[in-house]
Amino acid sequence: MNRLSFLKNLLGTGLLPAAALARPVPIDLESEAQRVRRELLEAWARSEMLTLITATQMPAESYDFKYTPEAMTFAEQWRHCCQFTTTLLADRLGIADPYKNGRDLSKAVTKQQVLDEVKALYAFMRQTITTIPDAKLFEQADFVGGMVPNWRYLYAMENHIIHHRGQCMVYLRMNGVTPEGYLGW
Repeated sequence: MNRLSFLKNLLGTGLLPAAALARPVPIDLESEAQRVRRELLEAWARSEMLTLITATQMPAESYDFKYTPEAMTFAEQWRHCCQFTTTLLADRLGIADPYKNGRDLSKAVTKQQVLDEVKALYAFMRQTITTIPDAKLFEQADFVGGMVPNWRYLYAMENHIIHHRGQCMVYLRMNGVTPEGYLGW
């Protein structure tokens, strides 16, 4: 059997459709950016809901709880999430970091202050996701020894928050609070 016959049998068609499959399909960057933004906004909205559920369950008088002297307090866990996320994103994307413009995160020590900062973090994320230029959204940059597009970096930042949200659920249990069900993704 010659190669042409083999390919026709393998593909069940002539070579023209096979040749069409081999060509890269042009991507409409604008449509792809809209899809990515929509997915990111949905993911971060879910993250905000789960984070606020977890953060509000801790009694106000236990926001300074930490299980060892070296550990962060419950409040510091959330403050760390806010500052780490905004600082790294601002640096990577070339945008303004809200904590370098006069906001003092160290003052967020009460439950309400921490909740306000968490809400401000998610507002920052919504603004960032909706206003970042398409080219910047897809731009590749270094991350943990490899290259990833900035939209994937936004997911990595959310993953960091999930990590701390899990730690905070342990803090809740250590304070006699049963976390509100398994919240999952």
